[in-house]
Amino acid sequence: MNRLQVTRASILTLAIALSGCALTLDATHLGVPVSLANSAERPDSGTPFSITKHSIYILVGLVPVSQPNLEDLLAGQVGTGARITNLRIKARSRWSDLLITGLTLGFVVPRSVTFEGVVAGK
Repeated sequence: MNRLQVTRASILTLAIALSGCALTLDATHLGVPVSLANSAERPDSGTPFSITKHSIYILVGLVPVSQPNLEDLLAGQVGTGARITNLRIKARSRWSDLLITGLTLGFVVPRSVTFEGVVAGK
């Protein structure tokens, strides 16, 4: 391989590594107020929730096949006049996700996404 081919291969490898498994979440269309942190003056008051869903990517995480829809997930948690506080989103690969990734040689890449927070009333 000449130097130009090595450079191109390095750039392609870097691009693949940096672009895989991106999950974009937008809370502006939820219809209820959402905050990532509660005020330090007020402790959490409300009903805590935790929902785990799976996102699936193919081709080493480059192409999303299915992603959890934040609007649909939180719609079942929130009633009229409620708000969500202390929303935390954790994306991780569990051992079963890594096993599937390894068995498919990176063609299928599942990820577990957990949404945790508190539903507060009026």
